[in-house]
Amino acid sequence: MVVIRLSRGGARNRPFYNVVVADSRNRRDGRFIERLGFYNPLSVAGAADSLRLDLARVTFWQERGAQVSDAVAKLVKRVGAQTVAA
Repeated sequence: MVVIRLSRGGARNRPFYNVVVADSRNRRDGRFIERLGFYNPLSVAGAADSLRLDLARVTFWQERGAQVSDAVAKLVKRVGAQTVAA
């Protein structure tokens, strides 16, 4: 099954996450099909560099049966709210 999930990067105690499309059998930080964006939980919440996500590609993969993880679903909801407010 194909999933859209977070892949952890960064150093110890300084997490940085890539939003990736991957096969569910692959390791969390392993091989992925496509990178859809990133999330930096340590940056200021309203900063432009804290979250970037390609919603068109998320929709593309969802239409083809990809499952979205709970954490990514929250991020998609946040990005959707930001685009409506802007």
